[in-house]
Amino acid sequence: MPSQTFYLLGESPSSAKEIQFDSSANVDDLKHLIAAHFAIVEPSGIGFQGDKAVLNELSEVLAAPGPVPLTIDGHAVRDPPCPRELPFVGTFFEVYPDHLGNHQRLFERYGPIVKTNNLGRVTYQTNDPRIAAIAFAESDFFTKKINEAHPLAGLKTPSAGIFLGDTDTEEWRVAHKFLPPALGPKAVRHYAPTMQKTVEDSFKVFDALDKQDEAWNVYQYMLKLGSQAVGKLVLGLDFQHFEAPDAPVHEMVHNIAELLSLNKKVTSMGNWYAGLPFGDPKRLRTLKTSIEDMVAQSMEAASRGGNEDLPLQDAALKADNMVDYAVRATDNKGEKLPKSSLTWALVVATGAGFTTTSSLLSWLIYGLCVYPGMQERLLQELVDHGFDENTEITADFTDELEFLDKYIKETQRRHNPSFQPGRTAKVDLVLPGGYRLPKESVIVPALHHIHNHPDLWDNPARFNPDRWDTEEVKSRHKAAYIPFATGPRMCIGFNFALQEVKVFLPKLVYRYKFSLEDNGPIEYDPMFQLIRPNNLYVRAERRVRWPPKSMPTAA
Repeated sequence: MPSQTFYLLGESPSSAKEIQFDSSANVDDLKHLIAAHFAIVEPSGIGFQGDKAVLNELSEVLAAPGPVPLTIDGHAVRDPPCPRELPFVGTFFEVYPDHLGNHQRLFERYGPIVKTNNLGRVTYQTNDPRIAAIAFAESDFFTKKINEAHPLAGLKTPSAGIFLGDTDTEEWRVAHKFLPPALGPKAVRHYAPTMQKTVEDSFKVFDALDKQDEAWNVYQYMLKLGSQAVGKLVLGLDFQHFEAPDAPVHEMVHNIAELLSLNKKVTSMGNWYAGLPFGDPKRLRTLKTSIEDMVAQSMEAASRGGNEDLPLQDAALKADNMVDYAVRATDNKGEKLPKSSLTWALVVATGAGFTTTSSLLSWLIYGLCVYPGMQERLLQELVDHGFDENTEITADFTDELEFLDKYIKETQRRHNPSFQPGRTAKVDLVLPGGYRLPKESVIVPALHHIHNHPDLWDNPARFNPDRWDTEEVKSRHKAAYIPFATGPRMCIGFNFALQEVKVFLPKLVYRYKFSLEDNGPIEYDPMFQLIRPNNLYVRAERRVRWPPKSMPTAA
């Protein structure tokens, strides 16, 4: 059986390994065998470097004097570049406060993978969709494991399973069996009437603000709107956010929003800060306990309802809300989701539900005001489909609104709220481009920068919903657009979030004309878990006229 010795160019030849392979093998077979020995994630990128030229044939590789140097995509193996580190703080001031702008600068300077060290917490960021797809795949190389370097470290709750737990655990496997049916397409369609009533209930507040000629902070009111719907659909609670224009945000919503803000701050300040027994780290731990108690009370109330237990799929379609589903749903063995897993699954479903939706809705309203023609095109599409104030919005109806779909996609591309989908290396490995990643390191696919990468998108700074009709976009890399991540641990609530905004936005656009209060720069909050506009103020003027239906085009 023939053999040859190989080592990774960039490492010492003394690290060479002898590899035996079948005499009937070809070059691709050899590459896969080598990849297994050296933990090279993408075998096709392996190259064989001779003394004077690249070795392309198997016979040339066999005949070469060993050890044979291996390249990855034409590169020697190397560590991802890291900006100059300062004593104690590392690269903190290279990243914060403007982490979006600064990461863009670092990608432009250093390439597709950048290492940062923020007060001792080391993470890797990538704007390469190939590497993002590899990271998101639950494989021999990467998994969702929330260690101290992970962006969600301060929130980690093993019993949360589906959201805040590690993949390779029994808790995740159990939660993954029970929760997806409640957030699947059929279940979400079941929630549409509650979503519609929620946005219609908000009209009296927006009407009052219009009569007072008053501008309002978009995120604060979208937070109220998103959480009002999620409160009903997840916990069966009415947060009473639209009893009056100045109605306070419910304590649970306020606590979850503060939890996400504190987690971003605590995880950004390094492991030493997270362990402090006072200040923000202590407040973070206190909030987790308080929120858990609130959700447990909702569960107890639902349990007292006395409704019959149902199989998973039936429960998803008949339950009034997720907590009702969770206390009634049984698997094929008659078993239920353990209470320890259920409580935090509902906590995160609540928090992730309203923060993602409120941030996305805020950017959607921003786009109506800033990008010419968007508001008019959305309104015209509604009129052309016979929409009026009495229209019952269903999933079938929103599926017909093609421009609405493109507008939402383009907003998620240009202004995606999410920024924290970290994945953890299971072994020491070599990524495409020859980048070395050590075991337990956390890599964050930087969604904003992937979605605005000039090599992936034509004129990415231009807001253009019609790009979604082009062949260029349709043939893009599968991970060039991943607003809810991808792979087995992608956001399971994406159907819920999209249906929610597809109910809310048409209702709001048909009833109100939105305009900016001023033309100053819109700032995002760098110390919040998601990307949300901080200072976006708009006027929502009640419409009194609507355009006529478009004339049908001649055949």
